Amino acid sequence: MATNEIISKSSIEIHVLGDLDELSSVLGMVKVSGQSEELKSNIENIQNDLFNLGGEVSLENSGGELLKRNSIDILEKEIKNINAKLPPLKEFLLPGENGISSKIHLARSVCRRAERSIVTLMEKKSYRNIWIQYLNRLSDYLFVLARQSGVGEGQSEKMWTRE
Repeated sequence: MATNEIISKSSIEIHVLGDLDELSSVLGMVKVSGQSEELKSNIENIQNDLFNLGGEVSLENSGGELLKRNSIDILEKEIKNINAKLPPLKEFLLPGENGISSKIHLARSVCRRAERSIVTLMEKKSYRNIWIQYLNRLSDYLFVLARQSGVGEGQSEKMWTRE
């Protein structure tokens, strides 16, 4: 931890930092998968946000507010823009239509795990609610981005079928 406190590798703080690191790594795989410069820039901004969030976790609220509300506003704007171009979703979506969509869905899943880890951390100590809000919106952004990546390549989305 940045506070020089020695904590166990099995502590929830270390789990949170590991989840954020893994999420940034998976997003790095998405970034180098032949995406537009705009998307690469968006992903890089998200990776910076994740490091800011991790910095706040490491500093245990003593290093100021590194993750800004504006980051959530940007995600919400992107979600709205992408959703406007997608058909309505009537069933659960089965991930795996193409390589890039699958990587984005993997990032979304890791994001959701990071969010759950932060909820567990916040049960132990009071932190900023913006952390949960950010990861929740990021998960939604990654979901619509994965859908766009599948539909954008002219593929139809595979939906869950009830048996």
